Amino acid sequence: MTIVEDAKAGQITEPMKVVAEVEGLEPEFIRRGIAAGRIVIPTSPYRDVKYCGIGEGLTTKVNASIGASSDIVDIDMEIKKAKAAEAAGADTLMELGTGGDFLGIRKAVCDATSLSVGSVPLYQAFITAAKRDGSIIHMTEDDLWNATEEQAKLGTNFMAIHTGINNIVLDRLKAHGRYGGICSRGGAFMTTWMLHNEKENPLYSDFDYLCEILKEHEVVLSTGNGMRAGAIHDATDRAQIQELIINSECAQKAHDKYGLQVIVEGPGHVPLDEVEMNVKLMKSMSGHKPFYMLGPLVTDISPGRDHIVTAIGAATSASHGCDFLCYVTPAEHLALPNIEDVIEGVKTSKIAAHVGDMVKLGKRDQDLAMGRARRDLNWEKMFNLALDPELARKIRTERASADEDACTMCGDFCAVKIVNQSFDLAK
Repeated sequence: MTIVEDAKAGQITEPMKVVAEVEGLEPEFIRRGIAAGRIVIPTSPYRDVKYCGIGEGLTTKVNASIGASSDIVDIDMEIKKAKAAEAAGADTLMELGTGGDFLGIRKAVCDATSLSVGSVPLYQAFITAAKRDGSIIHMTEDDLWNATEEQAKLGTNFMAIHTGINNIVLDRLKAHGRYGGICSRGGAFMTTWMLHNEKENPLYSDFDYLCEILKEHEVVLSTGNGMRAGAIHDATDRAQIQELIINSECAQKAHDKYGLQVIVEGPGHVPLDEVEMNVKLMKSMSGHKPFYMLGPLVTDISPGRDHIVTAIGAATSASHGCDFLCYVTPAEHLALPNIEDVIEGVKTSKIAAHVGDMVKLGKRDQDLAMGRARRDLNWEKMFNLALDPELARKIRTERASADEDACTMCGDFCAVKIVNQSFDLAK
């Protein structure tokens, strides 16, 4: 039985108990959420993983994506990135390599982390075809199914699969046009293959077979967003919404008929005033499945600081109900991220997740404690409460004031210290 089937049968399993304890909730809440398709817990029969609950009523989770490219293949570097992302606080990883030994690198990453690891089997299928036959247009259906099964057996326990790109979506795309084109690599691969071969997307036309593979290997289906906008002026266009409709239908079928856990992926570039609408639309159409967003990025003109742009969008999306955030690094749109980029991307996204949870879940106790620690000039407590204690401690230590209570910003004229000498404002 799958975890969904267990939940529907009223059984509370060990992963449910672990997630309930971490989240400070009753196991029955987790069971009901999984049974209804509103919560997922990626697991794997092939390796032990740290259980991570994603979905409604739970804290917002952060994914870090790594992977070699056709230009840079360094397996040791990818392992270091995986470990750095986990140490920085990532809740899951996605290994999205498009260069080198696909299975070898992914296995090394899975072996190097306790986190759930996601992948996009479509990449392997298309690039294998390109290397074998000279072009991605020669990809076969068997290439897709083989890649999916091979990656599942490595312990990859959630997969972004582009089920929602079909001929209707392509008709919408061609009729409407786009300012920024297609930014999804998977979307670009599948669209090109479909148009050249004049065939339907096998992930859509043979969706039942796909579900059978995922069920056999206990893989969470994450419906890929191949039509997500790569420019804010394309946000919420017809192709994106049509893909969402198809993905939502696939998500319901996968959960109801096959007992699969399902995540629905959302858009990438969205202006700030459309973020709430996108989250609520996605939640409504998908039956409140866990919602996964790449931020979103809320402006297109800040390369080098797109992790900050994304954090603005991510805090907003999480506050309105997004459950799962894919980080963005300072290297977004520019280069393959290095270790420092990965760490910065994770830590910035963790801030966004917390800000979202302050609104969505009312989680403000840590902020309350920080306010009191600052009032009391209790620096050690401030460091311990900080989302990045090491950075806070480093900055203060390197620029220490002669007055151990104050900082060099205010020095002798610390507002808090001045007031504390005259009033007791403890609350």
